[in-house]
Amino acid sequence: MSSLSCITSSISATSSQSSSTPLFPGNPHYLLNLSSSSRSKRGGVKCSYSAGSGVKEDSSVGTIDVVADVKAERIVVLGGSGFVGSAICKAAVSKGIEVISLSRSGRPSYSEPWVDQVNWVTGDVFYANWDEVLVGATAVVSTIGGFGSEEQMQRINGEANVVAINSAKEYGIPKFILISVHDYNLPSFMLSTGYFTGKRKAEAELLSKYPNSGVVLRPGFIYGKRKIDGYEIPLELIGEPLEKFLSAVQNFTKPLNSLPASDLVLAPPLSVNDLAFAAINAVTDDDFFGVFTIDQIKEAASSIKA
Repeated sequence: MSSLSCITSSISATSSQSSSTPLFPGNPHYLLNLSSSSRSKRGGVKCSYSAGSGVKEDSSVGTIDVVADVKAERIVVLGGSGFVGSAICKAAVSKGIEVISLSRSGRPSYSEPWVDQVNWVTGDVFYANWDEVLVGATAVVSTIGGFGSEEQMQRINGEANVVAINSAKEYGIPKFILISVHDYNLPSFMLSTGYFTGKRKAEAELLSKYPNSGVVLRPGFIYGKRKIDGYEIPLELIGEPLEKFLSAVQNFTKPLNSLPASDLVLAPPLSVNDLAFAAINAVTDDDFFGVFTIDQIKEAASSIKA
């Protein structure tokens, strides 16, 4: 009669430690040691085979690498309580992804079922406790941006994102997604304002630090239900019909695209939900990286929306 025994380690999607428990308690010579990470599991297997009476025991030990691709996504959304950020949080929750939002306003005032499934952290990227925010994260999505004075726009659109990108990189976060802005064919004096130069500075930093996993999404006008001070602004009443109209006449308007500032009118609007699902596609697909235009964002969203 032969016997086979082994010890296996338990697998945790969020812990880097492993613990061993016998699979066949009678003879602990078959050993599986697994060290885990949030994105994959790898382990060594040690085993021995014992024969019954009259047969010499073969105590040779072999090692086998076992790799299991276990996706336990946990994302950090910067500016998660804002218009775009909240849509990304909602889309992530719908896909079973664990979400942490870091924003200065913290938890939003409105109540929807998905809101209770997000960990809302109140804070500023310039003073954030990154050890608390980034622990266990597999990706960061930044929706940070805004308007104001030249100095404010450089700080919000550029410096704040640069700080976040470098903090994520230093912490070892494998992926970073930046919500940027469409590459408008505006006159140079307009593109030199703090809003655009700040966004492009953040893009350059991201593509430098994350050349093979950084994602830049460049939407134009984003429509959806925007909540401000308890009121809903139905931007879709403008954006959705305009998007459909421009899609219908795009073959006629293409010759106009080269005209200066033409894409202020001709660049198609984008649903905030499409932008959100494109960001989630970027989170879950390791082959998704680089700079994405409006049409590419729509395509990325359509491939993941339920």
